[in-house]
Parts: sequence; structure tokens; C-alpha cells
Amino acid sequence: MDTKLGQPEPEPMESRNAMNADDDAKWLEWVSRQFETIAGEDREIDLQEFKTALKVKESFFAERFFALFDSDGSGTITLQELLGALNLLIHGNTTDKLKFLFQVYDLDGSGSIDPDELRTVLQSCLKESSISLPEEKLDDLTLALFESADKDHNGSITFEELREELDNFPEVMENLTISAASWLKPPSSKKRPQMPRFLTSAYWHNNTGKLAVLAAYIGVNILLFTLAALKYQASGASLMVARGGGQCLNFNCSFIVVLMLRRCLTWLRATWLARVFPLDQNVEFHQLVGYVVFGFTLIHTIAHVVNFVRLSQLEDSPFQFWEYLLTTRPGIGWVHGTASLTGIVLQLLILIMLVCSCSFVRRRGHFEVFYWTHLSYIWVWVLLIIHGPHFWKWLLAPGLLFFLEKVVGLVLSRMATLCIVEVNLLSSKVTHLVISRPSFFHYKPGDYIYLNIPAIAKYEWHPFTISSAPEQEGTIWLHIRSQGQWTNRLYNYFKASDPICFGVKRLTQSLKFRRSQRKLQETKIHVLGAHSANTAQGVVATSTENTVQLMNYTSEKLPQQNKEDLIDYGKEREEKVFPQLNENHRFCNIKCYLDGPYGTPTRRIFASEHAVLIGAGIGITPFASILQSIMYRHQKRKRSCPNCHYSWCENVKGDEMKLKKVDFIWINRDQRSFEWFVSLLTKLEMDQAEEEPGAHFLELHMYMTSALGKNDMKAIGLQMALDLLAKKENKDSITGLKTRTQPGRPDWGKVFGKVAAENKGKVQVFFCGSPALAKVLKSHCEQLNFRFFKENF
Repeated sequence: MDTKLGQPEPEPMESRNAMNADDDAKWLEWVSRQFETIAGEDREIDLQEFKTALKVKESFFAERFFALFDSDGSGTITLQELLGALNLLIHGNTTDKLKFLFQVYDLDGSGSIDPDELRTVLQSCLKESSISLPEEKLDDLTLALFESADKDHNGSITFEELREELDNFPEVMENLTISAASWLKPPSSKKRPQMPRFLTSAYWHNNTGKLAVLAAYIGVNILLFTLAALKYQASGASLMVARGGGQCLNFNCSFIVVLMLRRCLTWLRATWLARVFPLDQNVEFHQLVGYVVFGFTLIHTIAHVVNFVRLSQLEDSPFQFWEYLLTTRPGIGWVHGTASLTGIVLQLLILIMLVCSCSFVRRRGHFEVFYWTHLSYIWVWVLLIIHGPHFWKWLLAPGLLFFLEKVVGLVLSRMATLCIVEVNLLSSKVTHLVISRPSFFHYKPGDYIYLNIPAIAKYEWHPFTISSAPEQEGTIWLHIRSQGQWTNRLYNYFKASDPICFGVKRLTQSLKFRRSQRKLQETKIHVLGAHSANTAQGVVATSTENTVQLMNYTSEKLPQQNKEDLIDYGKEREEKVFPQLNENHRFCNIKCYLDGPYGTPTRRIFASEHAVLIGAGIGITPFASILQSIMYRHQKRKRSCPNCHYSWCENVKGDEMKLKKVDFIWINRDQRSFEWFVSLLTKLEMDQAEEEPGAHFLELHMYMTSALGKNDMKAIGLQMALDLLAKKENKDSITGLKTRTQPGRPDWGKVFGKVAAENKGKVQVFFCGSPALAKVLKSHCEQLNFRFFKENF
């Protein structure tokens, strides 16, 4: 077969993606401009320029595409050659695109693809999608695809056999493209302007409570401003505005405290008020009130400055403008005339707090800046009490609650000496902490705590979601990704420490460790001899090659087996309960303090009928706890007949769990990120192994965004091979789960459409991840009348 691009075969007009004359002219002009940008003065594209423009990770594909684009074999691509190739890829029919794909895989141009050629292409596909697999697995992928496509078993794949194999993937050929190169794609037509989301009926229907509270909040501010301004009608407009703004500041500077009473809000989430008021949006409202405070501060200050100018210009004025503004001589204010000076300081403090609380500070590794500047609220309150004669009355009730919360938190955090007893340093700089759990520490799935580790920073408290289930006794788990200064110090602290004996009493800890190891050996013998005991508590927190083994803490019966099987079982138990230390897994005894737990929107999950849990990256941490607890409760209500082995689920009394179906969607950038919780997901799949495939209570959906999709020429072969091998081995080659990892990002329209079609009950979507993705998900949920909840700290 000719290894160069030919002319596209004719195709019926109704099946072509034809462009009209105007669009075709615009496209031709656009391609010509792109060509001149890449080619330069010689008006020809060489291989290096082609590689740079294509932006592919693996040069193999750039070289193959270049050879096919260069139809005359001159070593460069002219404008006409480029137009011919793009015309085929963009306007060509399915056969044209398939021939191009076949030529990419046919390395020697023999007209057929042998196993070694296929392996070479698949190896480059893996690198292009940032997937790392052992050589043996690559061989398995190659053979799976080759044996499926080689219909006549003659040792090679012909064009017709490839076409027949691709008939099993009809959605692939419809949009076959070469991605990652914007200059190979025609400019997209401009979308019609859409109505802003907040003006749609779906938005108003799904945000009734939030909008009602917002309207009430605006109404209160308008009322307070009006009443205060009317009292000073005789004093001029500037003073009326100043007094109105001041009264609104009294209200907002005290109301902003109410929104951060975490302990009170956690308690209120368990009451009927949670169904009326948007308690889950307390952080958003806190931010909104912060901006309102700054706005009223400007209004209040400007109005007073205008008033000072007016007073200083009066003929009988005893003071000049600067004296009104910068001194206590005019006697303005109820504490020694300090209103002007305290007002200036307050303006600066509020501005600093506002700037340092912006997302570009908090989310770019400068959380400490946000944390320490936000502590200025103490000085703001003190200055406000001095500045305004009535502010203390507004602050009295919320301030007292805030003070009591702080005292209770301080007392509870010091009631028991907590220690970090085990550390696992995972991939992507994630630190897994195992902390001793006091008997009085009770929490719900998805709750978060504030953590203080004096060895890292004596006075800093940082919020983290608890990743272990409440049913797990003895320890609490946290998974912390290194993003800022404190989290990086935490990771580096344990990375640099001695695996066994770090701390001030090195020899003492070494002796304790050796003795504990001897006890473990004795316990192993006891476990093997405890066959008659019939039970063993599952205390599991191990790491094998940086993968966390997250397990449900349920009783585990020792099987009635012969001696040889019992020894094998003992070895398996040894691997779980008595892990071997490595450089990333260590025991320790580091003092820490916890403040919490505090509730989140995820507490509503067990009152849902159909819950959709979506985690992006480390955003899985709240769902790690929830998934374990869900499966614990699901197994608890599961019953089976001892005779026919028919199984069913009993209804749980009260609000313990109303769930009928759970969909868990995990989106990760790369392959290594799945290592954090893949063992938990494996265990969850095992718990459902006996259920019918279509009747699973929990469904997993995994997405890897760095992997190219099935409609990309650089990945189609790999994705086909992964599908075939997954069906053959009944597990995914990337994660080892039974659930197939999907390439690219989810098509949320299709995902939520499938959820709605299942009709399992009222759908509630819970998300933890980036704010940008949260907006997309919320928009889809509003269109389908799904309730949407986002994790906030």
C-alpha cells in the first residue's frame, strides 16, 4: 500500500461534513496564515518545525505524521501538501481517515501490520498518554489487540481487518482527529450568546433558600441604612450617608462572625433548619459579607472625608481639614475623640485582610499569609469598639458565642495527648498520617478537623478532611497533599527523618521499636494458633510500594482449613497486620492537636436516595471516609437466605441510610494519583462481587485526564487494546480495578443523563475539587433539578 496520502475518496453529499463556500474560503485563509507562522521565510515546514507545532510528547507520531503529510518525499511540507492532508483529516470520509490511521501503524509500508509494528505504536501511545506499564503488560496489550484484529490468523493485520475491528467502536471513527495541535483544527464557529445562568428558571428553582436569605440580607442592610440616615436629615447628605454606612458596618461586622461559628453550624446541620437555610454556603456568605464590609467602609470613610472638608471650609471652623482627619483635637468619637485615627487604621486592616484572603493568595502556596493576616480580626473588633459607641452591643451575642467556641475547642484539643503514630509518604507528595484516636472523639463521614503539629509550626492550625471511616476504632487518617509552605514542610520533615528512630530520645524509641517487633512475632504465632477463636479484628493500615491499603474494619473469621492452608492464611495476615517498613513508611510518636470535628455538606449523603460523589485529585479524601462507611452500613443491612443464597437489603430504621444507589466518579490527572486509594476501591469492588453486574449498589467511574481519548489517532489503538485486555482479564491495566479507567474528561451531559435515566430516586451531587469544575457541575445539576453540594472549609 502507498505510504503517502492520496486523494479523498468520493462520498455521498449527505454524509459529508461539507462546508459552504464562505466557510471554505475562511478556512483556507486561516490555514494559510497558520502555515506562514510555522514555516517562516522559506515557506516550507521541516521536521523540527513540525514537531514543535504539533506539540506531541512522543516524537514517533510527529515523524509518522510528517512522513505521511510529505507526499512527494522531499523532506519538507509545502502549503499544498498541508492543505491536502488537512482536507482529508477534517473533511474526509471514514475510509479516508481509516487509511491514514492504517498508514501510521504500517511502519514498513508493506500493506499489513505485524505484531512488532503494533507493539512499537502502542509503546508510543502509552508515552503520549503518560501511562507507565511493565513490558509484560505491553506485550499482553499488543497480543490482545492483534489476536482480535487478525481474523484469518495469518500473522498480520490488513486494512480490511482493521476496518472490521473498528466496526466494534462506531463512536471512534465519527470524530477521528489529531489532538494537541490547535493549528490542525479549523476555527470553531462562535457560539450563540446564552442567557446568564443566574437568570434562568432552573437556577432560581434550585437556589430558592440561598436567594431568599440573600434577599433578606439585602433588605436588612437597606432598612438599617435608611433608618440611620433619616436621623441626620438636618446635618446634610454626607453625614446621612456616613451614619447609614456606619450602622450597616455595625451589623455586618458582627454578622460575619455568626457565619464562622463552625461548631454551632455543625450542630444546626442535624436539625430541620438545614432544610430551610443554606448552611452549606456559610463560607460563600462569609466572603460576600467581607466584600460588603469593605464596600461600606469605603462609603463610610468617603462620606466622612466629604463632611470634614465641608466643616473645615466654614467661616467659624476652629479646625483645619487635616486636624479633623489625623488628630483627636475635634473630639470626634466616644473614646477621647479617636474616631478618625481608628477609622484610618481600620480601613488599612480591612484592606489587608481582604487582599490576603483572595484565592490567588490562598491557593498558590501562601495559606500562611491568609492565616496570619486573618487573625487581625481581633484588632478590628477592638478598634471598632473604640471607634463606634454602639458596636459593642451588636458584637455582644455573636462575640460571646465565638469566644465560647474557641474555649471549647481549646479544652477539647488538650483533653488527650494525641500522637501521629504512623506515616506513609505517597506519590505526588501526599502525606498519609495515622493519628491515635481518643475514645471521646466522635465524627461523621466527610467531617474535617483543624490540625496543629508543634514540630512543624507551633501556632498554625490547618483544615483537613478525615479520610478514615467513623466505624474504624483506634486511629484517625488524614491524607495531605503538599501544596503550600506548611504542607511542604510536613512532607519534607518526615522525608528527612530517620525511618524508625527520629525524635529527641532516639535510643529509647529504638528500644521500644525492637521490643514491639518481638511482640509482633509472638502475636503472629498466637494468630496462627487462634483458630478456635474464630475471629480477628481487622486492624489494617499498611503500605506496599507506596499504595495505601484502606480496608473496612469488620470482623474477619478464620476459615476451617487444613494446616497447610492455615499457614498460607497466616502469611497473608502477616502481610496485612505486620507490614515491613520502607523508606516511605514509618512509625513515629509526634505530638499533635486536633480541633473539631466540623460538619460538611456530605453529612446529607445518607439521607439521599441516589448520591453522586465526584472527587478531583486529592478531593477524594472526604469520599474515602464516606465510601467505607456506606459499604459498612450496606453490608449491615444486607441479608441472605442460608438455603437458596438469595440476598436482599432490609430497610434501615430512621435516617441512618436511605441510599438506593451510589455513583462515585474520580478524576485524576495522571496514573500515579490513583495509587492513593486504589486499595480501598478494590475492597469495595470485592464487597459487591456476589451481586449481579447490573444491580451494584455502588458504581465506580474512573477518569484519567492526561490520557488521550479514543477518537485521537495517537491513542485509538491503545484504548482498543486496553478495552480488549480488560474484558479478558476482568480488570483494568492502569489501576488494577475491575472498573475500566476512561481516558480524558467526563462528558457531564452524558454522565448526568445516565444518572437521571436510572430513576433510583431523588439525586444529590456531592463534589470536592476545583472551583472551576464546581461551576460546570452546578450548571448541569440545575438543568436536571439535581441538588448540588460542594465541600467548603
